[in-house]
Amino acid sequence: MNKKISVFLAMALIVSACHRRSVPSTLPGEGRVETETGIASFYGDEFNGRKTASGEVFNQSKLTAAHKKIAFGTIVKITNLSNNKTVTVKINDRGPFVHGRIIDLSKAAARQIDLIAPGTAKVKIEYRKKN
Repeated sequence: MNKKISVFLAMALIVSACHRRSVPSTLPGEGRVETETGIASFYGDEFNGRKTASGEVFNQSKLTAAHKKIAFGTIVKITNLSNNKTVTVKINDRGPFVHGRIIDLSKAAARQIDLIAPGTAKVKIEYRKKN
């Protein structure tokens, strides 16, 4: 093998061995990871087709959610703490407006973490907050 190629391959191996990912791949973007724990619920069927606070039309078959403060467009990882199932959603609405709840999921998102039958569940929310 050519000496230049050997040196290049050795350097590439060293650089790749030194590289560490400090952030989970399920949370795109830059900034620190924020977490929040509380009760999640999901939208009723009557909201399907209505405009959300972000201006998007709500579609219960998409992976979206409502939160009181997280910026629109933020990708959020939701973990159902009773079964450790996760779903990744985009924040596109404000709410929930029920005391004690921290996030409202679309029906598709709720289905992925087995939230439909119980209606609510304790969840952990993880997202990146821009510095």
